[in-house]
Amino acid sequence: MRELLLGLRLLSGAGRGNRVRFFLMAAGSSLGVCCLALVLTIPAILDAHDGRAAAREPRTTSARHAGPGATLVLERTDPHGSSPFTRVFIAAGSHGDRTPPPGLGELPGPGQLFVSPRLHVLLRSEPALKGLLPGREKGLIGPAGLADPDELYAYVGTTRSRITGDPDTAALKSFGYPYAPVPVVDPSTLTNLRFALATLVLLPLAVFLSVCARLSAASRTRRLASLRLLGLSTRGTQRVNAAETVAAALLGSLVGLGEYWILNQVMSRSGLPALRWYPADGALSWTTVALCLLGCPALAWFTGRASARKAAADPLAVRRTAVPKPPRRWGGLLLVTGLGVVTGYCATGLTSHPATSDGVNGLLVVAGVLLTGAGLVLTLPWLSYLLARKVAGTTQSLTLNLAMRRTEVEPGSTMRVVTGLVLLVFAASLAQGVLIEFEEVSRPSNPVQDYSLPLSAVTGQEQSRLTGLPGVRAHAVTMDSWTDPRASDVPTQATALIATCAQLSRLVERADGCEEGRVMRLVDPNSAADPDIRPGAAFPFHLREGRRQVSLKLTIPAATVVFRPYDPSAVGGASVILPPSALPARARPQSGAFVLDSTSDPGTVRSVLDGIGAVAPTVAVEPVGVNVDSLQQIAVIETLLVLGMIMGMVIGVGAFLVSVTDRAVERRAQITAITLIGARTRTLRAVQSTQVVLPLTIGLVLALVSGKLAESGYLVTGGGAVRWDFAGIPLLACAALGVVVAATLGTLPLVGRRIDPELIRRD
Repeated sequence: MRELLLGLRLLSGAGRGNRVRFFLMAAGSSLGVCCLALVLTIPAILDAHDGRAAAREPRTTSARHAGPGATLVLERTDPHGSSPFTRVFIAAGSHGDRTPPPGLGELPGPGQLFVSPRLHVLLRSEPALKGLLPGREKGLIGPAGLADPDELYAYVGTTRSRITGDPDTAALKSFGYPYAPVPVVDPSTLTNLRFALATLVLLPLAVFLSVCARLSAASRTRRLASLRLLGLSTRGTQRVNAAETVAAALLGSLVGLGEYWILNQVMSRSGLPALRWYPADGALSWTTVALCLLGCPALAWFTGRASARKAAADPLAVRRTAVPKPPRRWGGLLLVTGLGVVTGYCATGLTSHPATSDGVNGLLVVAGVLLTGAGLVLTLPWLSYLLARKVAGTTQSLTLNLAMRRTEVEPGSTMRVVTGLVLLVFAASLAQGVLIEFEEVSRPSNPVQDYSLPLSAVTGQEQSRLTGLPGVRAHAVTMDSWTDPRASDVPTQATALIATCAQLSRLVERADGCEEGRVMRLVDPNSAADPDIRPGAAFPFHLREGRRQVSLKLTIPAATVVFRPYDPSAVGGASVILPPSALPARARPQSGAFVLDSTSDPGTVRSVLDGIGAVAPTVAVEPVGVNVDSLQQIAVIETLLVLGMIMGMVIGVGAFLVSVTDRAVERRAQITAITLIGARTRTLRAVQSTQVVLPLTIGLVLALVSGKLAESGYLVTGGGAVRWDFAGIPLLACAALGVVVAATLGTLPLVGRRIDPELIRRD
């Protein structure tokens, strides 16, 4: 305890430079703890979202076996733009469980309506939505009944007669399921997300916190050596140093938790793209608080004791600035082991049976990536020492000699500056692999996406606005032939595609033999044709021209267009193509669909769906072959990946800024001494830049090579089509060049115009 108090007293009375270093350590620790708390809280946010969605899910049984007094429920989910819009119709019964769902105080009665706050606002701006919600609004759904604040959800009270005939109607038993019907992130994708966050955030974070605990290592070592020479024991010397680092880490942890609390309050209210949560969802759990308040100081304690070992063991050598021992080589063992693992998996990608991520392979790939990253950090001081010793022994340049001799004597000081930047490039390479695999998983099999809207619900003006939406590349109209509902057998129904040949070519994968302005039969050689739809067969189509009904009898022609529709497609079932000029000028099909087409990029699909929702909010839209919930999941995962990359970048840049500032304070005495013996400012700036740039170049080359190998090993085991990401190398090279420029600029503040001889008075 005496040594700990001594460390705290030295902390408060050791001068301005020591206080600056302490606050740098605390600031760096607070940034790291804030990022750590954010990463640890993301699973809790997702679990809270899924928990509320599961708690409100109706538990039902067959309505046919229910008694006359049972409560009936009918659930409808439709897309409103790119967001799901859920309506739960409830016909309350006279007996049975009448417990309301979470977020409501009672079951809605007939004509009563409970809506989410977001839907409440939307009803004011889009009154047409009221047609989907019969009844009067009685109240809002509480947070306990909503997955997120932006959800479009409504409970509609109705009568039994209104929903009894629907086949989806069921008898309500209670509310609450053990799992969410549609999780916010699919469990299979969650594994990739955890890997991404571990490599993008946690690995740089551990290095960053270690860097913060070893700031100003040279001056602290000299001060600890003096204490050791004054009679302090070896363990006491280590405890004195650990007391300072633990105090800084503990203060930084408390500040970091406060920073996260503020960040959670701001982000939960403003939200991230496609991801919103309540402030309570992101509240710090006791586990997270304990891990941050114990883990960061514990790391600082062990780092502080390790950094004081040299001063405690041989204080005379430290005070007399004896030639230090070269860095240990054991870090290279980690790098070689990690590279061996990822290279082995890369080699399987060259065979006909590449490795998969099943079983132990998934753990080995993650272990190989983490070992590679840790080995990369621990190997850099030894490699820098070897380079500095070699160059200093052969060069005739004063600049190189000064720079390399300083690096040879103290390689760790430079490494603290460049480690964050090297890991930033390494993590960026891994991020490319994660994004490639995620894009393969989320990429639709079709290059295009069709949207089908009921033609009777879309006016001519709305059709014109819909065709002009950004992202829409083609449009057409399908109409169905009229069938007699009184017929005893099931009559054949023909579908006509009202489009030009140019529109047809955009809507399908291939179309051969189409002649503009001519009615022609559509033949798909890959599907069986209906024998009743043959040349010469006639089908009636009902049109409406104003208020007058017009009948059109269409005979299937012999001339054919061989086409290959996409799978799935909104026009794949068409039997005949009809030019728009074949219809009366003002006539509209009585039964049919208005079809839009865009590319299948998820961002484009969301944009088109949002545009359709803005033009025709009450129209039922069928995005052919696409689940709106899947679009939501893709958007959430993209947001979390971008958040992880931003945190990784913040950690890397933060480590660089903290280390550069500390180095500027640490090297003032050395710069002053060299300046007083006649060194020019230009020479000193070149020396400082060279000390950083050369080791950084080695680290960046290693980061690029090892990062691409780790990325390829991850892609091979992922089972995707892309295994070798050569397209991402130019981007990483440009990023590495930018890192070198930033590091060079960061060394310039080390050399100033003002000389203070007081800094070297004692020397």
